[in-house]
Amino acid sequence: MVNLVAVQMTSQPDIDENLAYVEKQLDTLDTSEPTLVVLPECFARFGTRDRELLDVAEARYSGKIGQAMQDMAKKYGVYLVTGTFPLVSEEPDKFTASCLLVGPDGNVIDEYKKIHMFDVAIKDNTGSYQESKYTQAGDRVVVCDTPIGRIGLAVCYDVRFPGLFNAMGDVDILVLPAAFTQHTGNAHWHTLVRARAIEKQCFVVAPNQTGEHANGRQTFGHSVIYSPWGDTLAELGAQLGTAQARVSVSDREELKMSMPVSQHNQFRSDFVK
Repeated sequence: MVNLVAVQMTSQPDIDENLAYVEKQLDTLDTSEPTLVVLPECFARFGTRDRELLDVAEARYSGKIGQAMQDMAKKYGVYLVTGTFPLVSEEPDKFTASCLLVGPDGNVIDEYKKIHMFDVAIKDNTGSYQESKYTQAGDRVVVCDTPIGRIGLAVCYDVRFPGLFNAMGDVDILVLPAAFTQHTGNAHWHTLVRARAIEKQCFVVAPNQTGEHANGRQTFGHSVIYSPWGDTLAELGAQLGTAQARVSVSDREELKMSMPVSQHNQFRSDFVK
């Protein structure tokens, strides 16, 4: 059995405040069984101008945020998906929106850099989003083989692009840290996330930001965990906290045998970079 945990936050500009909130949530968990904890997108700093994230971009895994994530994973003995936080890139005027999978030993298993940039105009308090202005897009599909299963990593806007998930091949657990806006979340969040669970026949852990942030940005909340059949195993509303589900990853096998979708898929990719 594996405990799946989605942490819902209203992240602030203060990094220390956000790190303290994460540790508080970890401290409440029962980690007697293998546990996977997933944080939302932009968990460490949110509610500022994007340009200000460039100012706090860290060297890989050795900065304040990265080290805190490794220390917490080791302290609590959990697999920890760090949502995203800014790391330095090859371009001096851009950072990467990096999502780390950290093991219970505190070591980084892999890093996923968000591929799809949220450059859109929507009818909310912010209006126009230009994520690519300061964020260097990633170009690598990341799937990690671990003792608790094969884990695929994606972030927020990625959920709208099924080709990414097709390229992952078979996964047991898909993690999807997000900061879905109130407007787009209300319209599309559950439909898109549930669709990924059904089409991949996998568990999906999708933590989201919630509420109104320091810069007026409004996020949807409703962090959710779906089963491979698309059943809701756990969900929050707009409140802070965690959504948790205790699952058996091996339960996927019966579903895959009775409905072998991946074998029938004529457009699958057997190559993951």
